[in-house]
Amino acid sequence: MRQSWAAMALALWPAGVAAQPVSGQPVSGQGDVRITVYADQALVEDRRSLNLPAGISRQEFPDVSATIRPETVTLGGTGIEVVEQNFDYDLLSPDSLMRKAEGQSITLVRTNQATGAETKDSAKVLAVNGGVVLETGGHVEILRDDGLPVRVIFDRIPPNLRARPTLSVTLDAARAGVQPVTLSYLTSGLAWKADYVGLFDEARGQMDLQGWVTLTNSTGTEFRDAQLTLAAGDLMKLQQPRRRNANQYGASRPGDGESNEQAVGDLYLYPLAARTTVASNQKKQVSFLDAAGVAAKRLYRFDCDWLCEADEAQAVTSILYFGTGSKGGLGRALPAGIVRVYMRDAGGKTRFVGENRIEHTTAGSDVELPTALAFDVKLRPVVVKRERITAQDWENAAQYRIVENGAVQTVTVQRQREFYRTQMKFIVTNARPQAVTVELRQTGLQGWREATRITAESIKGSQDRSDVREWQVPVPARGTAELNVTYLTAF
Repeated sequence: MRQSWAAMALALWPAGVAAQPVSGQPVSGQGDVRITVYADQALVEDRRSLNLPAGISRQEFPDVSATIRPETVTLGGTGIEVVEQNFDYDLLSPDSLMRKAEGQSITLVRTNQATGAETKDSAKVLAVNGGVVLETGGHVEILRDDGLPVRVIFDRIPPNLRARPTLSVTLDAARAGVQPVTLSYLTSGLAWKADYVGLFDEARGQMDLQGWVTLTNSTGTEFRDAQLTLAAGDLMKLQQPRRRNANQYGASRPGDGESNEQAVGDLYLYPLAARTTVASNQKKQVSFLDAAGVAAKRLYRFDCDWLCEADEAQAVTSILYFGTGSKGGLGRALPAGIVRVYMRDAGGKTRFVGENRIEHTTAGSDVELPTALAFDVKLRPVVVKRERITAQDWENAAQYRIVENGAVQTVTVQRQREFYRTQMKFIVTNARPQAVTVELRQTGLQGWREATRITAESIKGSQDRSDVREWQVPVPARGTAELNVTYLTAF
């Protein structure tokens, strides 16, 4: 019901509170805007000039994001102090006007369809709850959307309704005058993703790779002539499921190559060359990669679990392999996204041959992108023989040979309990230009009471709990480090 009457009021909006005409675009209150866009949020930095009086004053910042996170707002300037801030997100609309008019009087204008004559009646808004309930002429009436020409006139716009999202800030300025200030805040509703198009030439062993950024603005606010920077990486946020390290899509081995991308913290930054306007409710596509002749080849792979016998041959996986290093013709990191692969047939026509997703990939990495199942290359796993052995066979297998002082002797072990020796190697790679230290935690040791022993470790570890052991592994810049550990367990 609410949507119906709101649509009617919009069609018959009174001239006193009319919106801006289509031909006259409203002037933006924004200044020099710089936006860093992450996967699902953005940092907005808006530099404006304020004419401030000395002392305490209330200043308004229109055209902030409608999905601003008010708790993240900071305001920087010389000689100013923020006393209080309010975000007015209740925007001017027929629905909000009527809600704010509860308990107040409005004017109803009715038009006689036969004569065209207008009559005006004063009415008091009793409630706006699934419809508008009015008291007029000594009786209660419901404002209906029944096709009759009716419009509503409001005496004024409530002071807390805004035509545009507005941040109100109470400032204490040390001196009067024009003061440059920088308003910064985080907002949801701005996001980006990367998509790639690869034209693979198997005969030449090369691929032409293009990258496109799709920027989405659902903040309800337009950002004009903004300097955009895209940030690639995985940020930790509260109430967000933790990502697994395993890559279920295209796989890549960490690289150690140099790239031209800027880095801050654990993010890679991709500034767009030219300023651009991002309209509200708009998707904008921008090219950020155009590389020709990237070295590439096709691989075939089959993964077999334990005893994965099959009655019929199975198709193997076709994998597109390429590197992101400069030697392979690319020399840059790749943000996460979908890679769509094309090839030309014998007649020169371009054909789509598969797609898959890559995660954030550093420069100098080897990328393996599964694109299809090859029906003409297959494999059939077969278990040739599997049989039960006797207890004596098992005991005989417990014998082993050792060499001592040049003589060979056989030792028989009486097995009363089963014990295991496990040797582990942990390889840590670092593609950053600075050295790092990685904490490795080995869990699930089941405690010393279960005969868990660590007989060798290349880096001395520590054990605060019986089932967890920790190591601090130093890794050089753009280098590799290894941790080797030997466990003895009864499980």
